[in-house]
Amino acid sequence: MSATTETRAGSGTTRPPAPSKALQRSGDWARRAPLLPALIFTILMTQLPFVATIVISFMNWNAYYPDERGFAGFDNFARVFTDTNTRKAVVVTILLTVSVVLICLVLGLGIALLLDRKFRGQGIVRTMMITPFLVVPVAAALLWKHALYNPEYGLFNGLLKTVFGDNAPQPDWITNNPLAAIIAALVWQWTPFMMLILLAGLQSRPLDVVEAARIDGASSWQIFTNMTLPHLRQYIELSGLLGAIYVVQNFDHVFTITSGGLGTANLPYFIYQTFYTAQDYGRASAAGVVVVIGTIIIATAALRTAFSLFREES
Repeated sequence: MSATTETRAGSGTTRPPAPSKALQRSGDWARRAPLLPALIFTILMTQLPFVATIVISFMNWNAYYPDERGFAGFDNFARVFTDTNTRKAVVVTILLTVSVVLICLVLGLGIALLLDRKFRGQGIVRTMMITPFLVVPVAAALLWKHALYNPEYGLFNGLLKTVFGDNAPQPDWITNNPLAAIIAALVWQWTPFMMLILLAGLQSRPLDVVEAARIDGASSWQIFTNMTLPHLRQYIELSGLLGAIYVVQNFDHVFTITSGGLGTANLPYFIYQTFYTAQDYGRASAAGVVVVIGTIIIATAALRTAFSLFREES
């Protein structure tokens, strides 16, 4: 028997020698080398601007006072956490995110339950239900602001006049309920996203177990609460976390519908104002870093939920 081959017991076959570590490493680099240009481009386009933002966040840099530029330490972060307008923006961001995500989850679950059954035109209905999610956010915000909310020619006031006559009230929806107006527009656009994830979860249920429960006399409510909801738990967590990541960064609806007025300025809009109006690059960068850190925390929780879901599916 040679030193480079090994004869199996009871057979005449031989096993090829294991490749050396150096050869294996060279093979790994040969497979990864074509991806290096894309990796370098991604790092240059995404990480360098973020590193620059971190550096600027520690500087006293205001375009109105160019002679006072210098190192500020943690002063910008202290101003972010102690400023009254920043705290209001944080509260508005939390209210928007929690309200939109919860309402979208409830509506998305209800629509998913309705679509998780056979009926004529099922494919067309599903396609129509996801249409709002495919609309560009700025276009969706403009649609709600002018076509629906406008007190002169908007659809809502037109319906009121049709139902109650010429003496029907004609409220200014945005002025009277600014935050609710933004929430309604965001819910309309993000409910299909939640519905798609929850519908995928519903269609992965073991139907034989559900049928067995029905044969044993379980009611539809008992099946929903004891079987469907526990099965959908991770799908609900995943859709809620992903929705929170997107909604917490929302700028289009706030800027388009209210321009940040009437107490609706969230953190992304506050950062925009600090950059564009106050020209305070240092404080705006510090606020942006805080938002990124918060988003990373939410994204990490979402990824852990997704990975645990994939492990269970496999």
